[in-house]
Amino acid sequence: MARYLDVHPVDPQPRSIAQTVAMLRDGGLVAYPTDSGYALGALMGDQQAKDRIRAIRRLDDKHHYTLVCRDFAQLGQLVIVDNHVFRAVKAATPGPYTFILPATPEVPRRLLHPKKRTVGVRIPEHPVVRELLAALGEPLLSSTLILPDATEPMTDGWAVKEELDHVVDVVLDSGECGSDPTTVVDFTADPAGEVAREGAAPWPPR
Repeated sequence: MARYLDVHPVDPQPRSIAQTVAMLRDGGLVAYPTDSGYALGALMGDQQAKDRIRAIRRLDDKHHYTLVCRDFAQLGQLVIVDNHVFRAVKAATPGPYTFILPATPEVPRRLLHPKKRTVGVRIPEHPVVRELLAALGEPLLSSTLILPDATEPMTDGWAVKEELDHVVDVVLDSGECGSDPTTVVDFTADPAGEVAREGAAPWPPR
């Protein structure tokens, strides 16, 4: 059964965050709230947890996994960003955007798109995620929690607990979170950014 942790939406309890980090470091899979619905998260190098995400969401080999970053410095270690892209991404973060960019050698090959060698990255605005990333000290391998028969992400922590009780290890619940998935912007084909998925915010940002 998953551990259910009820946390404050703005100032999450350090003990709950520490428990979540400990479980991640022990190979755990966490369901956590973001500014664009719930997501599944694990350590970047944890192949078994990645396989669990893939099984829960029934993903194919072409799925772009997302590396959720604490700040731009962390993001810059994972993807190749030229000056134009730097300015565009900087203006839109933190926020409900996922950016598809060429990966650096810091990213395990198994996380990359098999043909494009790209990966998704984002810097969320949700306080709980930001505290989790600060305590973890590294990016979080992540995927939006959209179940196979659904079109929108899950948004209620207790519903996540009931639905995924035996397939995740921790559910963080901070109350209502965003209901629209991130807007996905692909910079690999268009230097101005091509919208690969419409989501919670317009591109370019207004």
